Amino acid sequence: MSESLFHTAKDEEIKAGQVTDVYFMRTLEILKRRGITKRAVAEVVLKSFPSGYAWGVLAGVEEAATLLTGLPVTVQAFPEGTLFGTMQPVLTIEGRYVDFAHYETALLGLLCQASGVATKAARCKKAAAGRPVVSFGARRMHPALAPMIERNAFLGGCDGVAVVKSAELIKTDPSGTMPHSLILMLGDSVEAAKAFNEIIDRSVQRVVLIDTFSDEKMEAVRVARALGPDLYAVRLDTPASRRGDLVGILREVRWELDLRGFRHVKLFVSGGLEEEEILRLNPVADAYGVGTAISNAPVLNFAMDIVEVDGVPIAKRGKMSGRKAVYRCARCGRVQVAPAGAPPPGCCGGELTSLLEPLIEDGRLARALPDVHAIRQQVLAALEQVGV
Repeated sequence: MSESLFHTAKDEEIKAGQVTDVYFMRTLEILKRRGITKRAVAEVVLKSFPSGYAWGVLAGVEEAATLLTGLPVTVQAFPEGTLFGTMQPVLTIEGRYVDFAHYETALLGLLCQASGVATKAARCKKAAAGRPVVSFGARRMHPALAPMIERNAFLGGCDGVAVVKSAELIKTDPSGTMPHSLILMLGDSVEAAKAFNEIIDRSVQRVVLIDTFSDEKMEAVRVARALGPDLYAVRLDTPASRRGDLVGILREVRWELDLRGFRHVKLFVSGGLEEEEILRLNPVADAYGVGTAISNAPVLNFAMDIVEVDGVPIAKRGKMSGRKAVYRCARCGRVQVAPAGAPPPGCCGGELTSLLEPLIEDGRLARALPDVHAIRQQVLAALEQVGV
């Protein structure tokens, strides 16, 4: 097998279970030497959220299915995009432990990072209160991860992604404005705006940076006069060393544009944004580009633990043993965990539905997986019911 050009694992190496912590390989060696082929049920659960989080968006299920398909196992999982809480088994896997033990590292990696990105994107989208949010953070992470990051940013609610390959994979057009380098190379924001307007396809919105050389409000006016009705928005990526009161700067820009008849020009803000800053800027901003906060989002620290061996409930300290069912009430939205096989728990009288759905049965995909656009719409609907 040829060496990788970059320091990443190949698809076939991940699929073969080679991306694994060594103690699983040692465990397999011991179990196989002792002839122990007991069946086990393991579940993936989040014990606690990052500080300030009250919910998460489950992502990575499609890749998890790709990882586990072909193994002699049965898997159930919440639908991708489901909003979930702590202590809820979002995925369960059943089979001979020796057949899936060495996949735990990769499985958790797929779910933990994807869910972290999707959750942060959802939090930013929720904070934006209907304003567009575009994922700008691919440059902060290894390029091999860019499509994964931006797929899950889009799944979590972002309205667009910046990287060409990412957009291709999720079947959408890439979103972006112009870099400072274009203005630096042409020497002036107005010259850059004119060149962009002359050369770039008309289907691309004209969004011009106004913070490269001069005062933002005066650059906004210059650019608006140059492009007139063709100008869709101006973007402020003002560095921290020059920001001062960013809300005040945006108010000034809005005032000067409106005063001169450019009310149609929107204000697009980027540069180190978090959901707290988005909430503060909402009264004066029309759209956001969020980078590092999403691409470097806190992972959700799922753990995978055995809860049953050969039909006998068992678990380590701090975990609840036995197979479980997870129900959501259609009326009040409450989610409850109960022993599998027991009568569904009582609630407010609304219909209870099981969140754990078949994903893999005897190694084969058990259901068609929705595309990311359908998942995103479900996430946006669910966000209407929760707070930031």
